[in-house]
Amino acid sequence: MMPRLPRLVRALLWGAVASSTIAILTLGTASPLRAGEIPTFAVDAAWPKPLPNNWILGQVGGITVDSQGHIWIIHRPRSLTDDEKGAVLTPPRSKCCVPAPPVLEFDDEGNLLRAWGGPGEGYQWVGREHGIEVDERGFVWIGGNAENDNAILKFTLDGKFVMQIGSIAPSKGSNDTTQLGKPAETAIDKDANEIYVADGYGNHRVIVFDATTGAYKRHWGAYGNVPSDDRQSAYDPKAPVSQQFANPVHCVKIANDGLVYVCDRINNRIQVFRKDGSFVKEWFFEKNTLGNGAVWDIAIWPDPTQSYLLSADGENNEIRIVTRSDGTVVGRFGRSGRNAGQFHWVHAMAVDAKGNVYTAEVDNAKRVQKFKLTSDALR
Repeated sequence: MMPRLPRLVRALLWGAVASSTIAILTLGTASPLRAGEIPTFAVDAAWPKPLPNNWILGQVGGITVDSQGHIWIIHRPRSLTDDEKGAVLTPPRSKCCVPAPPVLEFDDEGNLLRAWGGPGEGYQWVGREHGIEVDERGFVWIGGNAENDNAILKFTLDGKFVMQIGSIAPSKGSNDTTQLGKPAETAIDKDANEIYVADGYGNHRVIVFDATTGAYKRHWGAYGNVPSDDRQSAYDPKAPVSQQFANPVHCVKIANDGLVYVCDRINNRIQVFRKDGSFVKEWFFEKNTLGNGAVWDIAIWPDPTQSYLLSADGENNEIRIVTRSDGTVVGRFGRSGRNAGQFHWVHAMAVDAKGNVYTAEVDNAKRVQKFKLTSDALR
């Protein structure tokens, strides 16, 4: 008879068995992929490093990675409670804290590189910050989703204003070509020099502009239809699928092969298009999800063929790993909670060239997190 193993050794062995079981269950019996080929991650609880100047983040409305591997976020200073921004009250309520500027840039080690944003001369700053993109020409695009945030703004990396598309004024509807409707997110097609807008919390469409002049190019709704602003019924998983995007049209991403991926958040689906707006296919995820929906954001995996999509789900508070070819879910991580590696309203996400994932949370979570790649999924 073998001697009884020490408690610590037994615990470690059990942990190894449990981890292997999770990997097998994540892979699924029908998938031809080996476990090491699927992205897996471990949270980096030390990222980012503490902010200077007694600064604190509010709700983080957008996150992206630029061509240098730097991580950019846009947060909502006005979402901070008096308890959180006590140092700036009159008289001060407490020693901490001071709202950070809305736009912040970090390196992959979590060091803050620069910060700027807010009202300035020559442009209209948004009422509630939402969405950020940095293009390869060195410009930063931001939007907003407050009541009259019907514009996107373009800045240099240092925060110098360049251009505004739309205005902070009432929307003109989903088929107007001059005004936006609470845009949620943007994506750049660098070859065509075009900016795609997931438009948004007010409108029901994707719209495309020239990224230099701001000239209108084209727009479309769900299935490539002409978008409609007619009142829609509340989402019902038993009802026929909607022929229009619900609010919000929450993300847009462009793959290297020219496919355009759109988050129809409340309808729990990703729709796929060609760049001209012609419909290709759609996938549903967690179709019984109600509330705020199951498809909040997408990041495209950075291997040569862009094999996977990572999809953030802020209602179920998880990130799904999906094969880009057929929409099969091959893995997932996260759950609702307050600890490192857990989420509350995971709102936006990005992935760098090394396969590290960065997430942003809104509501009362108000944080960003980094997840390091732990599998051999970038061969």
